[in-house]
Amino acid sequence: MLAFDDIGPRILAETAVRAGVETVPLAGAVGRVLAADVTAPLDLPPEDNSAVDGYAVRWDDLAAAAPTYLPLHGRSPAGAAPALLPRGQAERIFTGAALPEGADTVLMQEDCTATPDGVILPPGSRRGANRRLAGENIARGSLAAAAGRRLTPADVGLLAALGFATAEVRRRLRVAVFSTGDELAMPPAPLRPGQIYDANRPLLLALLSRLAVVVSDGGLLPDDAARTREALAAAARDADLVITSGGVSAGEEDHVRAAIEALGAIRFWKVAMKPGKPVALGRIGDVPLLGLPGNPVAALVTFAAVGRPLLDRMGGADHVPPPRFPVRVGFAYRKKAGRREFLPARRDAEGVARLHRAQGSAILTALTEGNVLLELPETLTVLAEGDTVQAIPFCALYG
Repeated sequence: MLAFDDIGPRILAETAVRAGVETVPLAGAVGRVLAADVTAPLDLPPEDNSAVDGYAVRWDDLAAAAPTYLPLHGRSPAGAAPALLPRGQAERIFTGAALPEGADTVLMQEDCTATPDGVILPPGSRRGANRRLAGENIARGSLAAAAGRRLTPADVGLLAALGFATAEVRRRLRVAVFSTGDELAMPPAPLRPGQIYDANRPLLLALLSRLAVVVSDGGLLPDDAARTREALAAAARDADLVITSGGVSAGEEDHVRAAIEALGAIRFWKVAMKPGKPVALGRIGDVPLLGLPGNPVAALVTFAAVGRPLLDRMGGADHVPPPRFPVRVGFAYRKKAGRREFLPARRDAEGVARLHRAQGSAILTALTEGNVLLELPETLTVLAEGDTVQAIPFCALYG
């Protein structure tokens, strides 16, 4: 059984980047993975500029302990080319305007008194006040964004400010998703005795929709070895990754594992975690296949633990684990040693995490009514009320 902390290194060592490179308009680059380092082609800002509306001066022209009167030289709106500021004069300036040559300080307009021909400036200003320095945001030649970064709206804003209209990114991965099991049905079909509606595939499709991938809905696979093998082989011909839920345990009707072994190989089958011990990573030919458990809580947890680092590796992205923060628990709990355990919970207004009224890897309402996933380490066996554990916010699991 694979240790939980070995998942990432194992994926990194055994999985290749599959996504090629393409150039996209910057407006469509959010969520895409940067394919090459981006170096700043200019200083940002390009010139010293004013952080406020006010008056630009040479600091040496100001009196230290008394108000200073300076005649007004001119006016510098944003977008105007800077001119030379003569000594002993002030320039009316506006936020974002380039500082006149020679000016090194800006005084806020509300602190100054305008006169018909000049301005009275208060004492006590420091040299460089309200001045944004050229390159203080980022200097020309500096690394603006590194290859492997999944671009955020802020990254797009920075690249635009540096003059880029496009970004060189990794191609979107093609992912095929299946659910398995004769007990599953799809709305609006009526349920037959013994059936339930499939939740896992819609859950996984929703998770994938928030990532930069192209998703193919493979539908439901019956509990039939030959049909499972044929469907997975066909999907692997067009996809970069195949994801299944259910069918990876050791039961007589669990056919995904056997299909992987017949069509390729299994890299690992069990992970020391709960929920989600029966999670399989294998390949069909050279196409990875991720076999997730059949219960929805387990499917979500294993997708976060295995699927996200796998997709990041295949897509050329640096994997960033979800953030964790300490939280006090409002319950007592016992667990087995030797496995990482995850409990859906709700952190209340007092900062205390409380368990859902029902526990189990099939309890979807533990996800819809909870807001954190508590992470219990392998060495922990007894959790007392008031103890502190690490918590992962649900929003970090959703993309």
